[in-house]
Amino acid sequence: MLPQTSAAPQHLLGFDVMSEHERDAAQREHQERVSTYTSDFLARRHTGKKHPVEDFLFTYYSHSPGQLSRWHAGAGTVVVDSSDSSGTSDSGRASGKFYTRTAVTAPSGEDLGGVTVDVVRFRAERASIIDFARRLLSTTARKPAQLGCFGLHEWAMVYRSEHHGQRHEEVPLRLGAEGTDEVVESLNIRCTHFDAYRFYTPSAAPLNTHTPTRQKQVQMEQPGCLHANMDLYKWAYKLLPAVSSELLLDCFDLAWRIRELDMRASPYDLQEWGYEPVRIETPSGRAAYAKAQKGFAQEANNLRQRLLSTLDRVDALATRALP
Repeated sequence: MLPQTSAAPQHLLGFDVMSEHERDAAQREHQERVSTYTSDFLARRHTGKKHPVEDFLFTYYSHSPGQLSRWHAGAGTVVVDSSDSSGTSDSGRASGKFYTRTAVTAPSGEDLGGVTVDVVRFRAERASIIDFARRLLSTTARKPAQLGCFGLHEWAMVYRSEHHGQRHEEVPLRLGAEGTDEVVESLNIRCTHFDAYRFYTPSAAPLNTHTPTRQKQVQMEQPGCLHANMDLYKWAYKLLPAVSSELLLDCFDLAWRIRELDMRASPYDLQEWGYEPVRIETPSGRAAYAKAQKGFAQEANNLRQRLLSTLDRVDALATRALP
């Protein structure tokens, strides 16, 4: 049941209003967009098959396909909902925690019921995650992109695999174990992302130029890092429902494309799966990787700004709504 509010329409200054027709169209578009990413994964899950590239966003991250498919208008939008004001109907596709019912005035002057994100409650109860996300996103966006890592984090995860075992055991190493080790030893590993570094083999960790930790994440994160940019999807879903589903899926789409580059530049032989390698063991391969990395860094910083703008809007609306 949605919490009730006595807020009058004049208290909704700064909010956008979405009609039920617009809501239904946005919902359909969202479902169609989500299905392009989830349909194959869900089919594989029923048969027990795995995909070494595409499954990652659904297994590493904690946001399920079902959660991804749920539509959210985002903070600052009132979705007109003519269903019973008890809030038991989900016709607004916006019921649940951090949602509240309110009044909204139609262009005709008619007072209607609406559903919107309770920005005051959201900001109060999610204060710690909002603060951390703001610091991480803003600090990362201000830094220059470092483009010299060449995706070696994936190679470090299988360094000396004959001793430590191999991630993705079902996929062969393109250069074999010995050839993989030679690449790791011949190039400078300089990963700044803790959640990649923590999967290094024990033999690879001392070879990294940096020693990332969770405590130093804000200090060390940088916009050229593929995994930091994939993680924008994580921060987007952690900030639901303030973040709109459109922005969430834009972050997901970027993560999807980055994951493909990440694995094409990895030591794995994925040609059987339709992926041509980016041969970072060669100068031309490293140049191709850095070029793609630079483009992703620019896209990611645009998404960082949109996420930060969402948090700014939450603050502005919540401050205005307080007595």
